[in-house]
Amino acid sequence: MSYAIVGFGKIGQALARAFARKNIEVTVASRRPPEALAPEARAIGPTVVAKSLRDALEADTIILAVPFEGHREVANSLPSWKGKTVIDATNAFGVLPEELDGLLSSAFVAKSFTSAKVVKGFNHLVAAILATDPVVDGSHRVVFLSSDEEDAIAPVADLAKKLGFAPVKLGKFNEGGALVHARGQTWGRLIFQDVFKKEQ
Repeated sequence: MSYAIVGFGKIGQALARAFARKNIEVTVASRRPPEALAPEARAIGPTVVAKSLRDALEADTIILAVPFEGHREVANSLPSWKGKTVIDATNAFGVLPEELDGLLSSAFVAKSFTSAKVVKGFNHLVAAILATDPVVDGSHRVVFLSSDEEDAIAPVADLAKKLGFAPVKLGKFNEGGALVHARGQTWGRLIFQDVFKKEQ
């Protein structure tokens, strides 16, 4: 299994540190050319390799760590996403609900990544926390995962375990996954309550 992180800002670099900590090879890419990313990548660790976006997207699993509005640009970089898993680590906080066609943000993202398996994950921790060792006082920091693809969560949960996290599966985006989605200026729990009321 090969991995790539697209987006090399605070979240992308924090995720790269998680891979480096466990000596797992990961490709990193962004709008910037790979030679611009290389010094930062090398500083994180030898298993973090800067490549072009095109080369990075050859990976089996791509972690989307770009600003939310940048997901379409990444999606348009490949003619087909068949066989790929996209881990959506973006947040749509501040995006108006009407801009998402009434969907939770990862369901909206999934529309751009046609034929890929999209899993929401690694988005609820701020970069400073995500960059630190997830093993704290003998316990493992939790990572919440959700997807509308039944078989998509398990391999991402395995990756989370390899990185030292404790994965918690929340089910589909509009079910438990609503706990870790932002909509407008609202985050998580209030959205979940709204979904729950609608199902009553």
